[in-house]
Amino acid sequence: MAIETKARGQRMRISSGTQGVVTVQTVTETAPAEAPKAAAQAASSPLQSAVQALKEMPDFDHAKVAMLRDALAKGELPFDAGKLAGMIQRFHGGQ
Repeated sequence: MAIETKARGQRMRISSGTQGVVTVQTVTETAPAEAPKAAAQAASSPLQSAVQALKEMPDFDHAKVAMLRDALAKGELPFDAGKLAGMIQRFHGGQ
């Protein structure tokens, strides 16, 4: 039985083929096994499409922010600074 030193970045995979026999396969980090990769891609494709849709969305709605800003400036939208302060304090763990 010989022990080999592997280069940095390589992993050893041990799997049992038949009873009493152990197969050792060297796997590098740059070339992962195809079966788990394919299974992960199949399982995450709906998730990937959702993530892609989120990436394509803007961070915030510029038109809605402008509308709210104008309503605040005209006094059409009520603003309670005390209520806002309380909500901020509660959100950050005050009460």
